[in-house]
Amino acid sequence: MELYTKLKTIKEKFDKITEQLSNPNIISDQAKYISLNKERTQLQELVQVFGEYDNLLKNIDGNKEIIETSNEKELLEIAESELEELKTKQIELEEKIKFLLIPKDPDDDKNVIMEIRAGTGGEEAGLFAADLYRMYSRYAEVRGWKKEIIDLSDTGIGGIKEAVFSLSGSSVFGDLKFESGVHRVQRVPATEGSGRVHTSAASVVVLPEVEDVEVEINQNDLRIDVYRSGGAGGQNVNKVETAIRITHLPTGLVVQCQDERSQLKNRQKAMKVLKARLYDMKLSEQNSEIAAQRKSMVKRGDRSDKIRTYNFPQNRVTDHRISLTLYNLAEVIEGDLDELIEKLKLADRAEKLQASI
Repeated sequence: MELYTKLKTIKEKFDKITEQLSNPNIISDQAKYISLNKERTQLQELVQVFGEYDNLLKNIDGNKEIIETSNEKELLEIAESELEELKTKQIELEEKIKFLLIPKDPDDDKNVIMEIRAGTGGEEAGLFAADLYRMYSRYAEVRGWKKEIIDLSDTGIGGIKEAVFSLSGSSVFGDLKFESGVHRVQRVPATEGSGRVHTSAASVVVLPEVEDVEVEINQNDLRIDVYRSGGAGGQNVNKVETAIRITHLPTGLVVQCQDERSQLKNRQKAMKVLKARLYDMKLSEQNSEIAAQRKSMVKRGDRSDKIRTYNFPQNRVTDHRISLTLYNLAEVIEGDLDELIEKLKLADRAEKLQASI
């Protein structure tokens, strides 16, 4: 009954938080109220499942009592039949509960900084990077997330060398954290006259956005350079030095932003990216094995370190980490990522569950 006891404790905690939320002192403390309400929301599904589980166990006990005490043949047959069904449901519900009890990643609710860079493949890699940027932008739009460009460097032929942008909304990092890695494309480029399929790659990095309290930055460790933003010429050229480049001297990390016309806004955006990268480095140190694998994938942008392949001739997308192949690439590249993301999240939860056994 260890599982039942654990759920009962969660229910008691849920009830206590509910009571606290009606306390005038808590209501007047906005930060405390938001924090408690968020915690209550996270417990809500487990509490609902506990109610279902509690009723199920009572029904099982009721059927067992009938079997042990009744002499009516017909009633015994019904009770035994129901008991088998209830036990099957108990196993299924307990598996669901175990999944729900897996500790949640504390970063899941955070907004993200995304970085997309063209890898191997020349001009076609830049075009593919632009496709990925559009794919995530459309997914974000469907989810109702807000996108804000931080830095965007294009190739001049419709592709991009690099895109850095933020996404804010509900559970952004929780949904996108498995997108980090190298994405590979197989297709006939628009510039290919012979119809030969080319292979190109682009790297994606997803970083949780962090608060000031999570990352301490010594201003003396920063070198800040200002320069003129690039433009398309004519009136679009920025004649004022508003672009910002920040170098974090202890780590050598370099971030830049030239999207805004205001030097202050560009500086704020660049600092946001720097904090996210430093936070990512801090987390990586806690798990050096995963960190080494992740950094090498992102750094090289090489085809051999792929996490996913997009095969256009066969309308096929394959995620190599979970051996999942779907034949709806046309929809995926237009931002329909729900099935891919859900399967990745499920595989991660299953792995965590196995590790906890």
